[in-house]
Amino acid sequence: MKIDDTLNKAASLPSQQPVRTEKAPERAVSTPAPSINVQISPLSTQLQALQSTQASNGVFEAKKVEEIKLAISEGRFQVNSEKVADGLLETVKDLLNSRKR
Repeated sequence: MKIDDTLNKAASLPSQQPVRTEKAPERAVSTPAPSINVQISPLSTQLQALQSTQASNGVFEAKKVEEIKLAISEGRFQVNSEKVADGLLETVKDLLNSRKR
């Protein structure tokens, strides 16, 4: 009985990769978009003015911050632990109430 060696010969042949026959995508012809008119309502204009006013105002008082910095650097700043604790409790209450909604 003769053993056929064709499987080993086929395995040693370089594998052929499929030939790509895809064409390069054609460029789409661009057409000008129709013009669109947008109008801002008076309320929107007022909101924008209010937003710019708020942005220009400081969120905190710079003078007070400087006083606190100076007090800390001089070692005379006292932390009111009761006030801090009350503030933390209020924050937690607000967070718990907002989760219930």
